[in-house]
Amino acid sequence: MSQQLSEQEIIRREKLDALKAAGIEPYPAALYPVNSYSTDIKNGFTEEQKDAYANVCVAGRIMSINDKGKVFFIKIQDSKGIIQLYVRRDDLYPGEDKNEWEVLVKRGLDLGDYIGVTGFVFVTKTGETSIHAQSLTLLAKSLKPLPVVKRDEEGNVFDEVTDPEFKYRQRYADLVVNPDVKEVFLKRTKLVNTIREFLNEQGAIEVDTPVLQAIPGGAAARPFITHHNALDVPMYMRIANELYLKRLIVGGFDWVYEFSRNFRNEGMDRTHNPEFTVLEWYTAYKDYFWMMEITEQLFERIAIALHGTTEVKLGDKIINYKAPFKRISIFDAIKENTGIDISEMDEAGLRDVCKQLHIDVAPSMGKGKLIDEIFGSTSEHTFIQPTFIIDYPVEMSPLTKKHRSKPGLVERFELMVNGKELANAYTELNDPIDQRQRFEDQVKLMQRGDDEAMFIDYDFLRALEYGMPPTSGIGIGIDRLCMFMMNQVSIQDVLFFPMMRPEKFDE
Repeated sequence: MSQQLSEQEIIRREKLDALKAAGIEPYPAALYPVNSYSTDIKNGFTEEQKDAYANVCVAGRIMSINDKGKVFFIKIQDSKGIIQLYVRRDDLYPGEDKNEWEVLVKRGLDLGDYIGVTGFVFVTKTGETSIHAQSLTLLAKSLKPLPVVKRDEEGNVFDEVTDPEFKYRQRYADLVVNPDVKEVFLKRTKLVNTIREFLNEQGAIEVDTPVLQAIPGGAAARPFITHHNALDVPMYMRIANELYLKRLIVGGFDWVYEFSRNFRNEGMDRTHNPEFTVLEWYTAYKDYFWMMEITEQLFERIAIALHGTTEVKLGDKIINYKAPFKRISIFDAIKENTGIDISEMDEAGLRDVCKQLHIDVAPSMGKGKLIDEIFGSTSEHTFIQPTFIIDYPVEMSPLTKKHRSKPGLVERFELMVNGKELANAYTELNDPIDQRQRFEDQVKLMQRGDDEAMFIDYDFLRALEYGMPPTSGIGIGIDRLCMFMMNQVSIQDVLFFPMMRPEKFDE
């Protein structure tokens, strides 16, 4: 099937043919010696230091063209910003032959083309720092027009392209026409680097663990299933890396962490994507009280690194990440919001409460899932400022150590911010006999129809039988943390390429 081209796309291909016919290579392979960048030039240039800017070489994408006949004013966008080029015919082609000026500059250039320019920096009569071009090279011809975005003389953007279908599916074009989008991802990198610096300073070691797993362990979630042809066995995409990191604690590491790409075969919404990034770390000889304190320190440091303050704007709210954070048990949180004390209730009592509160629950749900539904429906959304929800019932936490002083509970916390979970942490269960029983209880839930119940990982049980020291661990959702730290309303806005339904093409 032939490719369906728009009128503009046809015209650009005709220009491409004309360039080739004139001996101008539209996609040259040679090295282009860039030595300067737009923002650095505009911030650093002065008349007193103009000699240092007498031979700059820049490259970027054409964002505007102003044809004045024998002079062109062209604005290009490089990786740091936008700068104006002053392009004069007699400077580029001082001899008699002006054919290349006509073919390349006059008729061959389009918005979106990549060009390279050498020249010297000066300030125009209107006060704009610009580059007086002495050579111009076409580096890549653009065959598809970019969406039109208006900018004023100061570079402010008007009529920004906001269509989600375009933004998320064609992120490569979105990054070009919406400069604020790029800033989000630069801040994401800064956030991740801040975490790495913090953990490395503490003596933690970054590691890698398998993405393809024979047992999808470490979380209650529905996995993606694939097949290993050579071994002829089913495999699962990682839903969590927890059990592998704990194996390393068994092996003698005191503190390990990983930025884990996880996959969960579940729904998508503004705060969930089936493929996502989680930071998990595990530290020997620590407990969840220590983990709360170190987590407060980390979040405070991230906020200051990104914003210079612990107060971060999120929608119409200001979230303050200044330590210490509030702490409240899950039962007290539910009682505070419903007036109902569920701490001593069995499964039948919890189902009655769900009915009373008009919470839909499935027959397959056990006690832990019912409590989770009650908390999620009545209480979770009320915790806007950073709050540790602590001391969960044992049924909700198959991998967590039983509470040292509160029977029926475990030493676990979830960090809530803006009504959503940002982190989940435990004093880790290191009793292999207790862990085996918890896994077996999960199998019973699976037999009742709970497709998120955990599998039994016999190798992990074997590892625990060798002995794992007292350990605390945490998982932090990096994508959601980026949303909250960068004032973004959707997880798709902090992912370069979020999951979307496959696109249908004409050919």
